[in-house]
Amino acid sequence: MKSLAALESWSVQSGAGEANLVPGVIFADDDDMAPDVVWISHARRAMALGPDGHLHAAPELVVEVLSPGSTNERRDREAKLKLYSRRGVLEYWIVDWRTQQVEVYRREELALHLVATLYPADTLTSPLLPGFACEVATLFEDRASA
Repeated sequence: MKSLAALESWSVQSGAGEANLVPGVIFADDDDMAPDVVWISHARRAMALGPDGHLHAAPELVVEVLSPGSTNERRDREAKLKLYSRRGVLEYWIVDWRTQQVEVYRREELALHLVATLYPADTLTSPLLPGFACEVATLFEDRASA
């Protein structure tokens, strides 16, 4: 996934944290998720990583790539958005491969709110990741050649 590669590269250069592909995030025994990508700072990771290898607290950033089907899309746009908002995720990106856009949600007043919808000509940046920049079009290059 291109967003993971861009996050990994930035993380190595900055030394601020790390990106993980499909990590297990367990908020409670009955409240767990497997986001597509997360980014977590070293400081938060030290507190969140359990002996089972799963995160037991929210990472700063969660990325979900929409899965086909209205049920899956509704889960990512509604149920996961509410859960991540309630549990303290600071930023949530929903990557829509069909429309080739990225919706960016950021924490404002204790909840995640849509702050931008980015298109292929735009550049994805984040106040969480100073100096990080990724052209949105590059996120969909693998799809275009498929």
